[in-house]
Amino acid sequence: MWFIMAIPVIMGLAPCIIGCSLWMTGSKTPVLGETAEVKTPRLVGDLAVPYGLHSIVVEAIGLVTGLNGTGSDPLPSPERQFLLAEMQRRGVQNPNTVLASKNTSLVLVRGYLRPGIQKGDVFDVEVRVPSRSETTSLRGGFLLEVPLREMMILRGAVREGHILAKASGPVLVDPSADPEKDPVYATRGRILGGGVAERSRTLGLLLKPEHHSVANAARIESAINRRFYIVQRGLQEGVARAKTNEYVELKLHPRYKNNIPRYVAVVRAIPLRDNEQIRLQRLRELESELLNPATASQAALELEALGGPAVDVLKKGLTASSPVVRFHAAEALAYLDCPEAAPVLGQIARDEPAFRVYALAALSALNDLESVEILRELLKSPSAETRYGAFRALVELNPNDAAVAGEKLGDQFWYHVVRTEGPPMVHVTKNRRAEVVLFGDNIRLKGPFAVEAGNRIMVTSQEPGKVTVSRFAVNEADQKRFVSDSLDEIIRAVVELGGTYPDVVQMLQEARVAGALEARFEVDAVPEAGRRYEEKNAPNESDVAPSTVADHDVSDDDSGGTGG
Repeated sequence: MWFIMAIPVIMGLAPCIIGCSLWMTGSKTPVLGETAEVKTPRLVGDLAVPYGLHSIVVEAIGLVTGLNGTGSDPLPSPERQFLLAEMQRRGVQNPNTVLASKNTSLVLVRGYLRPGIQKGDVFDVEVRVPSRSETTSLRGGFLLEVPLREMMILRGAVREGHILAKASGPVLVDPSADPEKDPVYATRGRILGGGVAERSRTLGLLLKPEHHSVANAARIESAINRRFYIVQRGLQEGVARAKTNEYVELKLHPRYKNNIPRYVAVVRAIPLRDNEQIRLQRLRELESELLNPATASQAALELEALGGPAVDVLKKGLTASSPVVRFHAAEALAYLDCPEAAPVLGQIARDEPAFRVYALAALSALNDLESVEILRELLKSPSAETRYGAFRALVELNPNDAAVAGEKLGDQFWYHVVRTEGPPMVHVTKNRRAEVVLFGDNIRLKGPFAVEAGNRIMVTSQEPGKVTVSRFAVNEADQKRFVSDSLDEIIRAVVELGGTYPDVVQMLQEARVAGALEARFEVDAVPEAGRRYEEKNAPNESDVAPSTVADHDVSDDDSGGTGG
């Protein structure tokens, strides 16, 4: 299946513990044979664990309209009662008649508010029909705006919490789903960026029970604010604030806006005590650990937590023989805004699939000319995920960059034509952002062909180089556009006739199946996390520990990974 509803995964659970304090209980005299050693807390993470790194599920019961006779009248249920009450509250005339229409369907809506999401940020929304629904397809449907809340059904009634977000938009259904053969896939879909957060989510640190105290909360606040601050109204303000004796609130530092897990991991790696003598000693220790592939990941993270004083040590890792050491050193330097990291990250993004996703994320945080040029060069890569990953990094750096600048077609989706020397490719997304990217400005559809773009638009070609885009709808005059076989012209004509993002994706998918699309077609060709890296030519297995995604994960439990 081209499209399967994704279940969001909370950031990985990597039990890489930095350390904790063990407090003696009972008699002060150790029992014979026991060790009375107490480990002194050294890092912020020794005292506290992350809070707020889980996703919050928000739901709604909504109405999808615009179906082409594939909807249904919902059966009696708490969901139907809830929707009727909501329609009446909004002043909808004859709500029972509206629900009974074959062009509408009751749907269950679900979204996930990611960690650190801010008011106004968008997120994807899942839409599906209830289990006993007679609706056969949601293709071509549009979800009317609904408020999203935490919800549950208790004693036969729907219970709801505060409004946390809103959702609406065109439903993207798997273009290849046949309502007769694939009823499950035809009756569920996704609205890319269809949810809008109504409230911001905060991040924070929870002190471990044995460390609850006002003094420890203040120590953590002070240590973090020595390292991180933001500028508001011309004034420097620390990112941490001790709210109670067991909770420290964190503001997100802008440099880590696209990598919140790493931000929290770096915060937890900040030393509680800091003076010149301690710092110099720690730099010597971490330099040795950085140059060892088995310990490079954690060492680079702790060096990054030290900030500017660690830059010279990290630069030594850029020339190491081990790709693992070079990568971790370059990644940390990128978040310290050091342009020397760019060439190493570019090489790793191109040649090392295991680290590609993290290298591209680091490049997107490094806003300098060399980083931009390296990313532009990666747009030519034969690897689809490298090309698209570089495109996304450039958009994050500067959406108005001439190499990747796009436009919003019909206020429906983002559309980009990337003029590149690489092989032609068409890329669409089914996550986060409705977007079509053409890699190459001369991509064409080769006739003859006849494909659909939603329920009301047909795209046909009977003569070479000539394409007709037609719209047919009940109670409307037929409309036609005559264009060349240029894919750019065809997409624009579809949108001009009222086509939505799901309609364009369906057209591209059918054109690919028909053999008309003279370019590679990719869906969400993004680098994957979790790939295993084996050090090449390692002396032996005990000398070098394989690096996996676990080195880059952090969760709400007591973990100390290097959120990449």
